[in-house]
Amino acid sequence: MSDPEHEAANAPTLPVVIVDDHSIFRSGLRTELEPDLHVLGEAATVEEAIALVVSTQPRVVLLDVHLPGGRGGGGAEVIREAAPHSPQTLFLALSVSDAADDVVTVIRAGARGYITKSASGAEVSDAARRVSDGDAVFSPKLAGFVLDAFGAVAGEIAETTEELDRLSAREQEVMRLIARGYTYKEVAGTLFISVKTVETHVSAVLRKLQLSSRHELTAWALERKLL
Repeated sequence: MSDPEHEAANAPTLPVVIVDDHSIFRSGLRTELEPDLHVLGEAATVEEAIALVVSTQPRVVLLDVHLPGGRGGGGAEVIREAAPHSPQTLFLALSVSDAADDVVTVIRAGARGYITKSASGAEVSDAARRVSDGDAVFSPKLAGFVLDAFGAVAGEIAETTEELDRLSAREQEVMRLIARGYTYKEVAGTLFISVKTVETHVSAVLRKLQLSSRHELTAWALERKLL
């Protein structure tokens, strides 16, 4: 005969991190999340968030868009800096803002969803589960912003896709890290390959993209919003 309490205690949990610069919001959200979401920790600044994500390796980060600290990039900066060091982590943006620029910026950085803070604890919990399962989750109004923004640059995306198709999957990984300013040694450590292999990949990337230096590579990637 099954024991419901025993089954509940052993149910799978979804490890999450809450990132927001308002302690009252963090506390309230933590209280309202459903029991299967296990909060590993909280952070209030860009630096705290990056360190927490890297150290705890959560499955989903509930991430405010506007955060103090870092280089002023807010939630998007957290994603760009933390994601390479926590490859299994996914990011769900939570914000009071429904401005198109905020939505598009954080999605381009790599967020898998964006919902407003008016959502209930149950809605946030459901969105976190869906993101964990591979879905992209947006509040209805915000989904339109994303479609409009990326549809408006369809030609640019097509051109970028054609250029990226010249690179292998590993070369694309190396390209993004180098363009973000990582040293060869840091890239090697992140991807678990040798420095020599990194050098080989960088040479191939520069040759295939017809670039002459890592500075040109960074400019190329920024222009195409790949960082």
